[in-house]
Amino acid sequence: MSGLDLNLIGKKSEPTVFNYTRKDTILYALGIGAQTNELSFIYENAPGGQKVFPSYCVISGSGGIPSLGDNIDQSKFLHGEQLIRLYGPLPPEGKIVRVGEVKNIYDKGKAAVIKYQVSGSTEEGKHLFDTEMTIFYRGAGGFGGDPGPKAEPLNPPEGQEPDFSVSYDIPKNQAALYRLNGDYNPLHLDPEFAKRGGFDTPILHGLCTYGHAVRAIYHSLCGGDPARFKEFKARFSDVVYPGETLTTKGWKDKGGRYFIQVSTSRGAVVINNAYALVEE
Repeated sequence: MSGLDLNLIGKKSEPTVFNYTRKDTILYALGIGAQTNELSFIYENAPGGQKVFPSYCVISGSGGIPSLGDNIDQSKFLHGEQLIRLYGPLPPEGKIVRVGEVKNIYDKGKAAVIKYQVSGSTEEGKHLFDTEMTIFYRGAGGFGGDPGPKAEPLNPPEGQEPDFSVSYDIPKNQAALYRLNGDYNPLHLDPEFAKRGGFDTPILHGLCTYGHAVRAIYHSLCGGDPARFKEFKARFSDVVYPGETLTTKGWKDKGGRYFIQVSTSRGAVVINNAYALVEE
């Protein structure tokens, strides 16, 4: 099974502390495309105080993932799904205590599916967020394990206009900026490396696309209050190239839940089977 050990299921990491400053949260906002008309996210002295986009928890939680061991080939990893769940707005600076857990490992035949969760809290123990990440480990399936539950279909209603639609142009240098949040994979910057990976040009980070969707959801549904943003679950279904336009659309389901779909100007659906939950 390519080095995967099923005994890892339920394994938790030791608590680690993530230190961050206002500069870090501002850099993240710029990394997901924030403009000067979003002053509260990019200015430390903004009237009413600096705010933090909810998806910053994917950055603060990224180092809390438990190790899978020394025999894992991470070049075969594919980020399949991402969920964030917020219990309150993130402070613009401070310390976050992270604990990660391997929630499950499923057998999908050609790949193993690894589900992680990272929980973040203040040093005083206030629960801030949970993030859940699904990784496809290509070539590691076929070991006779549990195939896992079928995913809930989260499809927009056919023939119905969305309740909101927001488009953002992705500058050519967006990936060069976003990588400064800590993801230095050369796939997103180096043309020769991208070609070796099968792409004509470097591609945008999936979590940068995710962050653009969070911006669109926030501005469309949260009325300027980050505390109203509760959850966002998404499946990555295609790549984004810097220079394209991203359009995020949302269809109201029930309560504060919306089906979400993100597509590019070339017609590719890049985030699907997605929902956002906001406080009404």
